[in-house]
Amino acid sequence: MKKLLFIYNPNAGTGTLKPKLSDVLDIFTKGGYEVTVYPTQKKRDGIEKMSSCKEEYDLIVCSGGDGTLDEVMTGMRMCSYDAPLGYIPAGTTNDFASSFGIPKDIIEAADTAVNGVPFACDVGRFNEDYFVYVAAFGLFTDVSYETKQSMKNILGHLAYVLEGAKRILNIPSYKVRVEHDGEEIEDEFIYGMVTNSRSVGGFKGIIGTDVVFDDGEFEVTLIKTPKNPMELNDLLGAIMLRQINPERMYSFKSGCVKFRSMVEIPWTIDGEYGGSHEKVIVRNERRALSIMVKQEIAAGLSVERNAEIREK
Repeated sequence: MKKLLFIYNPNAGTGTLKPKLSDVLDIFTKGGYEVTVYPTQKKRDGIEKMSSCKEEYDLIVCSGGDGTLDEVMTGMRMCSYDAPLGYIPAGTTNDFASSFGIPKDIIEAADTAVNGVPFACDVGRFNEDYFVYVAAFGLFTDVSYETKQSMKNILGHLAYVLEGAKRILNIPSYKVRVEHDGEEIEDEFIYGMVTNSRSVGGFKGIIGTDVVFDDGEFEVTLIKTPKNPMELNDLLGAIMLRQINPERMYSFKSGCVKFRSMVEIPWTIDGEYGGSHEKVIVRNERRALSIMVKQEIAAGLSVERNAEIREK
């Protein structure tokens, strides 16, 4: 009998998993798996569980928010555990699931985890750490990890908006030198992100539409610090219209990006605090993670399929 390890965060989101837990386990068993269940007990518990895992499982499934997914993936990468990973989103925002067409419905997501197909997607290396879909600094990036879990559970995505609204009049600015692919940028930024996602912070389309997940490159977006109200107006307009304004932003693709600053800058990795750093190197590890997705979704995620569409 095949073996499955199910790691879930019992405190994630609005508790949508708990009442359906027995149904989820039933789906796993009917899929032909002997199931081991592990509820996380503390922060970074998913990393510890996977990095110390000695038993060979045919499939790993995790459930929680993007932070739980990040922990399990990080633990898998740390010990080179190459089993496919299924994901049942049960957090507040669930950007990764949205990008990969993983159902929001718990039961459907559980079915996808055991009956879908593995898709080899890129993951990020952030200095010595890992991330699934986003590493970012600047404007509001601390909101997700500073907002209390109880507030997230009650208000959902509105909690992020309310917490962010408190900071709008006190926007920090950072002077950063960015190096990539033989080019160098030095400017003042209020925000920067390196992504492998079609959705960040629950908002779709702010990165662009030509996003694929196995091409060995990240989408990089850097927003310049506005120097006057007119520039701020232009910037807000571009963000609202989900457009790249080249006068206010830098946007490019790269498989390796280096950031250097005069002061330590706090970063967020997949919605969790990633530490404060003066130097950051972000590298793409191409097709390093096999994520379970619906068969009809898999083709649209790949670089080969997107190349076919562009040719037509």
